[in-house]
Amino acid sequence: MNYQAVLLDMDGTVLDTLRDLNAAVNQTMAHFGYPGQSLDDTRRFVGNGSRRLLELSVPAGTSAERIDEVLAWYLPYYNAHANDSTGPYDGITELLAALRGAGLRLAIVSNKPDRTVKELADIHFPGLLETAVGEDEAHGVRRKPWPDTLLAAAQRLGVKEEHCLYVGDSEVDVMTAKRAHMDCASVLWGFRSREELLAAGANLLFETPAELQSFLLG
Repeated sequence: MNYQAVLLDMDGTVLDTLRDLNAAVNQTMAHFGYPGQSLDDTRRFVGNGSRRLLELSVPAGTSAERIDEVLAWYLPYYNAHANDSTGPYDGITELLAALRGAGLRLAIVSNKPDRTVKELADIHFPGLLETAVGEDEAHGVRRKPWPDTLLAAAQRLGVKEEHCLYVGDSEVDVMTAKRAHMDCASVLWGFRSREELLAAGANLLFETPAELQSFLLG
């Protein structure tokens, strides 16, 4: 397939955000008097947006109203600490530079709030991306697995969906790509195992950024 654009998930794909997510969850749990979560807990719970992360982190039976309160405390805390320990995975910056140098259009999409996505993209990948899109319900951009973020990125790049490759690390990414009518490359350095991705229907799997680069550029 002759791709014209590559859209990349953020958490677990281009940025290792796990420690900052886990720290923010645990600060939030402590604030509300709930037990903390391990790194592995957070790894399993991420991928469906902040509210779902917290729904899985709070004790079973917590009311929706209480989760609203937890989310309202968590979001500003995480936004203030989203870059404390976060950084690109090894080889990602080189991958993006090679793809951009070969003329591919590049964008990041994420279930994080749009403002946070843009800030992290600007910090870690200056000059390498043309756009970054996060959840922005106020402007009609719903979180994955709705295809909105992918479709918005493709539209902003001026590239048809069928000429985009979406790169992600989770079962949510596989589902979202399918809904957006895009091919999906699933990476194995992120938050899900090969077995989990295969069970979700992944059919293009990559062990390293260099392997993905070879697939795209030959």
